[in-house]
Amino acid sequence: MAEQKRLTESLKKTYEKMVNDRQPYVDRAIECAKYTIPSLFHDDTNDGNTAYTTPYQSIGSRGVNNLASKLLLAMLPPNEPFFRLSTSSEVNAELEKKPTIRQQVEKELAKIERDIMKYIETHQIRITIAELLKVLVITGNGLLYLPPQGGIKLYKLHNYVVQRDGIGNVIKIITREKIAFSALPDELKAGVAKGKDDVKEDTMVDIFTCVFRSTDGDVFYSYQEIEEEVVAGTENQYPVDSTPYIPVRLFKQDGEHYGRSYAEEYLGDLRQVESLSKSLGEFYAICANIILMVNPTGITSIRDLSKAKSGDFIVGRRDDVQALMIDKFADFQTANVGIKEIEGRLSFAFLLNSAVQRQGERVTAEEIRYVAGELEDTLGGVYSILAQELQLPLAKRLLNQQQAIGAMAQLPKGTVEPAITTGLEALGRGHDLNKIDMFLQYLQVLPPQIQQMIKPEGLLSSIANSLGLDTEGIVKTPEELQAEMQQQQQMALEQQVAPQVAEQAMTSGEG
Repeated sequence: MAEQKRLTESLKKTYEKMVNDRQPYVDRAIECAKYTIPSLFHDDTNDGNTAYTTPYQSIGSRGVNNLASKLLLAMLPPNEPFFRLSTSSEVNAELEKKPTIRQQVEKELAKIERDIMKYIETHQIRITIAELLKVLVITGNGLLYLPPQGGIKLYKLHNYVVQRDGIGNVIKIITREKIAFSALPDELKAGVAKGKDDVKEDTMVDIFTCVFRSTDGDVFYSYQEIEEEVVAGTENQYPVDSTPYIPVRLFKQDGEHYGRSYAEEYLGDLRQVESLSKSLGEFYAICANIILMVNPTGITSIRDLSKAKSGDFIVGRRDDVQALMIDKFADFQTANVGIKEIEGRLSFAFLLNSAVQRQGERVTAEEIRYVAGELEDTLGGVYSILAQELQLPLAKRLLNQQQAIGAMAQLPKGTVEPAITTGLEALGRGHDLNKIDMFLQYLQVLPPQIQQMIKPEGLLSSIANSLGLDTEGIVKTPEELQAEMQQQQQMALEQQVAPQVAEQAMTSGEG
């Protein structure tokens, strides 16, 4: 029986059915965005012309930006790769027999890591990941798309639906995009306009894209539909670990298709600080409004007061004129204290009280490790979840992209896999560098005969690979060292032979 490569129902109908399960998450996300960054997630009907209500406080937006920035620093450190390419156990067994080849393989893998990090910086990958992390803090969900031809795109929660099995594996993803009728290929315009009289050039058309897992779980099939008709040429299939779609959750709940957000856990405090800040803002506005009251039975003339200029003299009595005072200062002082307490809790929750990175200096590996550990302790393992659901699939997809566009050679399947280091462990090869440093410290107290067992070439190569440093043009190769030794031996031999040749020449001349 042939494998079914399409859903039995149209993507539009399937999408509309799955929207009902997604709606509670969308509603909570809109509520969280309301008190943090409203423009980051909004109702599906809003667009670029929508005027959003500005919150009365900034602690929410500051918290989201700060937490997302620290997540980005820990997940995509600017000075080193966030993953390490390692060979399989079978390949390692072969390389153990050939140390020179092993060092060359490590060197090439380190170069691939640097090339991918350079690609991240030059193709807006970091920018999109930074936006994704803000969306995750507010909504808890996001979908990345990395097409084979390169680039990256972010889908927010109201533009896709997802279905997972009982242990969280993705079964089905359907995205919805809107595109103007004029931007469609000519062969698709006829099908869209068929039977319709009101289709204009600026009419928006829905495009549905589906990615679903095969029954045996080995591959993902994908295709697109417009107006419930399959678009020719869009049918593809991908290995399970190389699908271009990466659905990400911040907090996972067993049995749920979508994740939960960080802001949702502190929504009560965000609501309270917004309400109290609004009340205080209105109170400050009333206090700033100066209103003077004049005794109606007094001798002071309101007309004279209104027309008087600075330095003028008028007939009147000071007691006849008083400024309007609001006797609510003590009450609002209590509200102000309440705001400070809530802001203190939110500052602790969103890590606003901690500062690790020094101003005006490069971010060190130790600072990155500290941030990663702080995130792990404060967020209860969310960094580890992102490592498995975001970093690892992202590294694999970027590796596949580089091979697809010809930026790097094709690697034999199953020989090289990326590995992410998370939590208190150092990111990337920095952890190995710490181990080498400790090894050298122990080596200094050992007897000289043991120190002589160290291979300088292998040690130097390991240090360079741990730093992610390209040693080309810096460290001499074994061939260059051998050539230098031969040259030195030749020069020494010539120096020994030269006096003898000169003496023989002089003896021959005398004879």
